[in-house]
Order: sequence, then structure tokens, then C-alpha cells
Amino acid sequence: MTSWSARAREIESFKVMDLLKRAKALDSEGHDVVHMEAGEPDFPVALPVRRAAHASLDAGFTQYTPAAGIPELRARIARFYQERYGLDIAPERVVVTSGASAALMMTFALLAEPGQGFMMADPGYPCNRQFLRFIEAHSQLVPTGAGERYQLNSELVRRHWQANTAGVLVASPANPTGSVLHKDELLALSGAVKELGGHLVVDELYHGLTYGFDAPSVLEVDDSAFVINSFSKYFGMTGWRLGWLVAPEAAVPELERMAQNLYISPATLSQHAALAAFEPESLAIFEERRQAFAARRDRLVAGLRELGFDVPLLPEGAFYVYADASHLTDDSFSFCWQLLEELHIAATPGLDFGRHQASRFIRFSYTTGLERIELALARMADFIARR
Repeated sequence: MTSWSARAREIESFKVMDLLKRAKALDSEGHDVVHMEAGEPDFPVALPVRRAAHASLDAGFTQYTPAAGIPELRARIARFYQERYGLDIAPERVVVTSGASAALMMTFALLAEPGQGFMMADPGYPCNRQFLRFIEAHSQLVPTGAGERYQLNSELVRRHWQANTAGVLVASPANPTGSVLHKDELLALSGAVKELGGHLVVDELYHGLTYGFDAPSVLEVDDSAFVINSFSKYFGMTGWRLGWLVAPEAAVPELERMAQNLYISPATLSQHAALAAFEPESLAIFEERRQAFAARRDRLVAGLRELGFDVPLLPEGAFYVYADASHLTDDSFSFCWQLLEELHIAATPGLDFGRHQASRFIRFSYTTGLERIELALARMADFIARR
């Protein structure tokens, strides 16, 4: 009888991917599934990026690159911080990674010893907990609600800090709630973490996808923080598996050695294509899409509230609505499967994001068009009327 490691057995499934797998199967059977489960924009890859990818192939850019990324992309990302945030970031501090997942994994491996914990909000992105388990560390989940805007703050950090806490991870904008940490909050949070002797890591994957304002980077108030970002969300390059990490310069050699061993180098084609994501033509496309996401958010929030869902916090960013469905169910996990099998609506149960009130909540992603959102709302309205 085969015996797998305890580590492997304890890694939880990423429930949204289980739902996505079933939803795709229903698609293939001819069902009209409204996809509101995955955090994947429905827009095609921007034309300048596609052109750059073709040009890179034609030029023969298909071999390994340095583990921390091609110098041109590291420099271009650093310049982006100057253009968007007014920050002078040395290119040597930028580590290009195989998706933001690799950046998170390496950051945790750098900062947490076995047996230590990283504090994070519950609800939050589920894979963070699993990354920590891989390195024999663990997550220290702090329950948060609408009163805290589903975010950690300096008071919560001080209250929940433990002797074995290595640091704090926050996300701004956050998945699944779309909440944003503003500059004064980041400053207070940074101060508390420094006071307690820990490290601050900020997931900024959804920067560029805020509505009515631009989110501040933690690097505006704390140059020693670790920042994770990605080409998947604002730049719409999910399948290209490309992210980056901005770290203190002293940490980069350690991160680069880990990258060499874990994945050798980021995908070469993706790196050369990503250079075009910063062109004015591309940025104009991304800003148009940002406005489309804002319209989708407004319609989905209004529609869910009309159906009796409680949306206590209007999402300020990302492309998710975290909705309280307790008027319909006390088991949102089972209810999401019912939505999928009976109504052909794919949405993600709160259980994917933590434990705090998870059975009450459902995350709806507005990465699909307004017509599809209207169809989902109509199907749910008919379903609720028949209950």
C-alpha cells in the first residue's frame, strides 16, 4: 500500500478549480454555463502583447533566461513603479517569477522557518495557506468581517501576534472581497509589524483594478516590505504564468538561488511578450477594461442585493463580490454545487477562502460580460422565486 507524505495529504484542494473542472465538463456537454468562479479576465490578450510574442518566437527567444528574469523586463517593471507611483526602485530589486504563486512561495520560504507562522486575514486567498504548509510553516488566520473591511490592521496585528509569528501577509485589493488598504492604513500596519520584529508582505496583484481611485503601493510608506505582483490580472495574461516580486536588495541573491532550483527561469516567451504590456497602446486597452469591470461590478452588486444577498462592503478593487447568501442557505459549499448543476452558474463557496463565516458567503467573479451577468441574475431570480 502506497503511503504519501503527510505534507501531500494535508494540502487542501483549491475548490474553485474543482468547480471550474466540472463547469468545463458541463460546457463540453453543451450546457450554457455562466462562469463567475475563476479570477480570470474574459478579455483576450492585448494585441501589442500578442504581436510581441510572435516577434519573440520569430527572433528565436526560446531558451532559458537568468533565473530572476531578463534584464530588460526587470528594468521596465522598475520604471513602471516610477511612472505609476513616483517610486525609484532599482531594477536589481525586481525578481521576475513563474507567476505570482512562485513569488509567494519563495517569499514564505525566505522569511519563515519550519514551525513559524504568517498572519493573514480570514477570508483570504486560499493557496497562501498551502504554500506555508509546503515549507513546514503555517498560517495564522485572523477572523475579519465588514467592520474591519476584511483586512488586518495594526490593532489586530498587535492583538494576535504570537511568539512564533514571522510576519504578516495582506492583500490590497483583496481576494475575495475587493477591499483596499489605503496609505494611512499601510503606514500603521507597517509600523506595527516593524515594532514586533516581523516582515510585511503585500499582495498587490489587483493593482490597476480599483474603481474611482488608484491604490497606493506599500513601497510608498515602507521600502523594506516585500511586494508581490503579476501580469495575470490588470495585464490580462493569466496563462502566461508570469509575476514579479520587489524585495529588499539584500534578499535578492537568496531569492535568485531558490528560483534557479525551483523553476530555473520564468517562461522566456512570456517575458519578452510582457515588455509590450507597458506600451501606451496596451495601457490604454487595460484602462478601458478597467472601466468595463467597474460597470460590471455596479450591476452585479445591485442585482445580488435585489435578490436578497447581503453585500456589506462595496468592492473597491479586484473583480469579485463577496456576498452573504445566508437568506438562501447555511451551507454555501453545497449551494454553489447546486447553482452549478441545476442553474449552470459557476461561483465559489466561502469555504475556499478560510473558516470565518465561510458557510454563509459566496464569491461571484465579474470577469464575464454584462449580458452574462444579467443571465445569471435572471436564473437566480427564477430559482429563488420557486423555492
